[in-house]
Amino acid sequence: MSWSDFKQHYLIKFWSPVPAVIAAGILSTYYFGLTGTFWAVTGEFTRWGGQLLQLLGVDTENWGYFKLIDLHGTPLTRVDGVMIIGMFGGCFAAALWANNIKLRLPQHRIRILQALVGGIIAGFGARLAMGCNLAAFFTGIPQFSVHAWFFALATAIGSWFGARFTLLPLFRIPVKLQKVSAAHPLTQNPDQARRRFRIGMLVFIGMVGWALLTAANQPKLGIAMLFGIGFGLLIERAQICFTSAFRDLWITGRTQMAKAIILGMAVSAIGIFSYTQLGVAPKIMWAGPNAVIGGLLFGFGIVLAGGCETGWMYRAVEGQVHYWWVGLGNVIGSTLLAFFWDDLSRPLATSWDKINLLTTFGPLGGLLVTYLLLLGAFLLVLGWEKHFFTTRNRTPAAVKESV
Repeated sequence: MSWSDFKQHYLIKFWSPVPAVIAAGILSTYYFGLTGTFWAVTGEFTRWGGQLLQLLGVDTENWGYFKLIDLHGTPLTRVDGVMIIGMFGGCFAAALWANNIKLRLPQHRIRILQALVGGIIAGFGARLAMGCNLAAFFTGIPQFSVHAWFFALATAIGSWFGARFTLLPLFRIPVKLQKVSAAHPLTQNPDQARRRFRIGMLVFIGMVGWALLTAANQPKLGIAMLFGIGFGLLIERAQICFTSAFRDLWITGRTQMAKAIILGMAVSAIGIFSYTQLGVAPKIMWAGPNAVIGGLLFGFGIVLAGGCETGWMYRAVEGQVHYWWVGLGNVIGSTLLAFFWDDLSRPLATSWDKINLLTTFGPLGGLLVTYLLLLGAFLLVLGWEKHFFTTRNRTPAAVKESV
């Protein structure tokens, strides 16, 4: 294969979501094994909010939540911080390769309100549940934490309510029709595309070089940044968005992303299991009302905002201003949770058990239960897909008979 063909097929064209999500599952497994933590982003966004408040004179270090997640250091000295920097760099490089960067403003003020309010609700819910679509779902379930199952089910329910809410007339934007004499084909400026591709390669090489230099002195931080670059490339090139996985179930009946995510978790689970048998401790969180309430808020919020934590990151670097507001909302919402944590933690979280399936059912039993639950989730998705399209196909006939 020539360089031109490779560039076109693997760097410019969008990637198929199923293999990309499976690759993300594999990558997150090695990330856990090499760094001792899971792929997660909202915890670091919460630290950003706490440190911004510190700059304004607020003593956030004494807040219970920041004592729990550790506010010391900077994004450049924390594993999650450098990983997220790597993600933004990977997203930016991938978007430049495909000439997929353009400043796009929200079409209406209601969209800005949706983005900000939805982001705040999602950020608050994510941190209440101790994780977002990553730490409390995609990487939480393969960690064998029961709280992740509570969160996943609650997120699905919350997203259903969010989908119904966003279909209200309030959110319908007036469409302006413009008469044209002929269709205009989609075109790109070849010179601009070539120039941006070269800039994208420079960004990619620069990020990898930065990560390798960091690894020379601080191996874990350098490794985390390399993984972040990989995660960023995957989510941008395959347009991986957990919001669409949930929302599409209820609105269009499409299940491709939902099935891909389940397959990705199934692949990741066996790898995480192997690392736990080698002595790497999984991340288990409280299986309490916090996971359920947090999931409901998160599911509703991401649909209202139009993007989850991974979705807003790659869309923001593509120039979609709407998602800058979603990101701001995430930071505000997660910081609000940190402020209220001392009042909420005991009744909703810390007084409840951290349930590890590998401990409850034994190592092999916990692995088996996890795969049975994943199989059940996959079958439910297939069943819903069949029900959705069967019901939709019957509707015209039912209407005709009633007439």
